[in-house]
Amino acid sequence: MAKHKIGWLPGDGVGRDVMEAARIVLDKLGFDAEYYHGDIGWSFWCKEGNALPQRTVQMLKQTDACLFGAITSKPKEEAEKDLLPELQRKGLLYQSPILQLRQEFNLHTNIRPCKAYPGNPLNYRDDINVLVFRESTECLYVGIEFHPVPTPVLQVLMEYHPRARRYAGIDPNDIAISTRVMTRQRCEGIARSAFECARRHGYRSVTAVEKPNVTRETSGMLFREARKIAKQFSDIDFYEANVDAMCMWLLKNPQHYGVLLTSNLFGDILSKLCAQLVGGLGFGCSANIGDKYALFEPIHGSAPKYTGQYRVNPIGIILAARMMLEHLEESEMANALETAIAKVIRDGKVRTYDMGGAATTLEMAKAIAERI
Repeated sequence: MAKHKIGWLPGDGVGRDVMEAARIVLDKLGFDAEYYHGDIGWSFWCKEGNALPQRTVQMLKQTDACLFGAITSKPKEEAEKDLLPELQRKGLLYQSPILQLRQEFNLHTNIRPCKAYPGNPLNYRDDINVLVFRESTECLYVGIEFHPVPTPVLQVLMEYHPRARRYAGIDPNDIAISTRVMTRQRCEGIARSAFECARRHGYRSVTAVEKPNVTRETSGMLFREARKIAKQFSDIDFYEANVDAMCMWLLKNPQHYGVLLTSNLFGDILSKLCAQLVGGLGFGCSANIGDKYALFEPIHGSAPKYTGQYRVNPIGIILAARMMLEHLEESEMANALETAIAKVIRDGKVRTYDMGGAATTLEMAKAIAERI
């Protein structure tokens, strides 16, 4: 019997290409796992009206963790058109599978390392090592939205908040509302996780990044909870910053920052900016951690135009696999894999097209495997 049970979710487009690359390095490491393939992605939306079939959710509940490739998402109107004719006009609404998985398994903590490996020609600087801690089940991603806005909802808003009264008399069809929901429990949880990780991995600072001068209640709640937790970690410097200013400072002095603590939407944006500082989406990886389950993925999309061409950089998913190994307490394998990645980047002999080279997805994976 294998030591680990791993959900295997290639998804769409180049997700399948990079998952093949990830398997090359995991096999070379001797990772003792049984892999369970899961149906997920755009094709299942089109033919079943659900991009995350329930059978996949049930399968994942039998595994220890899962590795995820990439997913295709489209706006509501386009998604409706792609459904089989017999499924159209039945009220089906496309939902991102990754957001569904985060909610289903309560994967509340999203961790995105952005580390510069010397020798990467795409590095903004070689001394960047930023870790974005993002709460990933709340904020605007809760999916509580209205369009058109039901009259009772507008009436309640106007009754309890004077600023809502400016919309009195406007046709509900001309108003759209997305709600930003944050709870004290999850603000406290993500803050504690960020500080614990900073101490465990030797980061000297945690910076809470929000917009409390505008989103006063939600951002304010995260800041208040972060301040409480900071008092328990006197060995770690704590700072607060507005998200717009942080974007500027990250471009100016990214080497000054360690752990960034933030909410769902701001974390999504900041982690993409940080990824570009260390090479772009091809180097971005992500861990989605819950109390009982974890999912690991690259941060790039499905890039449909490159499907099956094996052009894209697989380092993002290979770094995600490294995070999975660390999570499963396979620290020796995780360290060996990161060392191999760093050597290949430093040597510069094998580079994918985004790095200015001509290596394929699988050639990069094989080069890393050879250095293990």
